[in-house]
Parts: sequence; C-alpha cells; structure tokens
Amino acid sequence: MITARSNAQLKQIAKLLKKRSAREEERVYVIEGRKMFFEVLSQAPELLVKAYWSQSGLSGLTGEEKVLLSACPYEEVSDEAFDSVAETVTPQGVLALVKMPEHTAEELSGSGKNLLLLETLQDPGNLGTILRTAEAAGIGGIILSADSVDAFSPKTVRATMGAVFRVPFVYVSDFAQTVLGLKENGYTVYAAHLQGSVPYDEPDYKGSCAVMIGNEGNGLSDEATALADVRIRIPMEGKAESLNAGVAAALMMYELRRH
Repeated sequence: MITARSNAQLKQIAKLLKKRSAREEERVYVIEGRKMFFEVLSQAPELLVKAYWSQSGLSGLTGEEKVLLSACPYEEVSDEAFDSVAETVTPQGVLALVKMPEHTAEELSGSGKNLLLLETLQDPGNLGTILRTAEAAGIGGIILSADSVDAFSPKTVRATMGAVFRVPFVYVSDFAQTVLGLKENGYTVYAAHLQGSVPYDEPDYKGSCAVMIGNEGNGLSDEATALADVRIRIPMEGKAESLNAGVAAALMMYELRRH
C-alpha cells in the first residue's frame, strides 16, 4: 500500500494532472471517480494502464465491483496520501492512468461520417460539452487545431461524462490543409459564422458534412472561413452578439442529425 505523499507514482499522477506537456509526452492522462473508472474498464479496458484506490474507496465497493477490479492492475493508497493528489474537492476514491486513443485525420476524413471541426477552441468546459453532445448526436468524429484546449485536461475529461472514451477525435498541426483534405474526400464544409448568409436550418446537409466552429472570442480565422463551401448563421434576437461555442456546436450537430 502507498502511504507516503512523496511516492514516485503519486508524483507522476500529480504531474500528469497539471501539465499538458507531460500527458502528451507519455501519451497518458488521468481520470478520477468511480463512474469514469468503471466506464473505461467496461468499454475500453485496453486503454487502462493502472488504477489507484484509496482505502475508503476500496471498502465501499460492491461485490460485483470487486470482481471487476480484480481483473485490472491497481494499487491501494492511504486516504491521506490519496487526498493529497486528487483534484476534486470530495474525492471518490479512485484515480486511474489511461492511454490516449490514437486516431488520425485520414481515418476520420475517410470515414464519410459527419464531422465537427474546431479551430482554436479554448474553454475546457466547452470542449467537454461538445464531446458529450457529439456522442449523443451521432457525430463521426472531431478534428481540432493543435492550439485548441487539451481534451485530456482533468476539467475537460470530467465534462465529457465518459464520451472521451467513445468519440474519435484528433489534433492537427495544419488545420487549413486538413480542411482541404476533407473537401478532396467529398466533404461539404460549412462554417458557422456571424457574417454567414445562409440560415443554419436551410441547407439539406446531404452526403458527408463537416461543420467548422471557431474560437469563443474571435470566431473562425479568415483563412479557415475562406475554405468553407457554405457560411451559415444561427439567427439571434435581442442584443446577443454570439452564442457560446458549445451551444452553437450542439445546434449544428443536431441539425446534421435531423437531416
């Protein structure tokens, strides 16, 4: 059992929780909480590296949960040591290291499924909401510019409610070139834009579609906007200047589903 706060494994967890560079270098991230742990154990056990359970967390497991836990590598941690590294205010007794899924832009663009393209998205909560909604709306995958917020940060992972395990997504270094590649593969690319001339519910969205959503404050770059086949707008009344990026993405994803 791990009892020391200075334990090397706990230090590694703390580093992975705090630093995107560490997560990207090791291709591993941290999940926290019973629901998330048992979801990855049941849905993507091959991604689970190792779990860390607090004493009180282990004592609260049901018989069925103990059977599931016995099939994976885990280590017991004293409550005091566990609380020193846990991110949440009221820890649920489990942290786990999970491998990052490996997807490519070529894989997603070759699927023919509807996609969401996110440029320079910055808010972890927005990305978590978008991933969760993408699963619910049946989106085939998400492509993000490399300067977008980290999908594997603790806040984003919690906000996905498990969709981080199930929705394919990939970061690309050249966003514009990736959009061009989609068009070459037969995709129609739509840009959600404040200066869009086509109401979002007017196109028929036939065939393979990709919708671009931009940065929360500045929207899409001019370069990305110029690549769109159609610029669409979401009508707004009152004095609202724009919608939250997560809300705009949700409206568009369900519009794709409706068609």
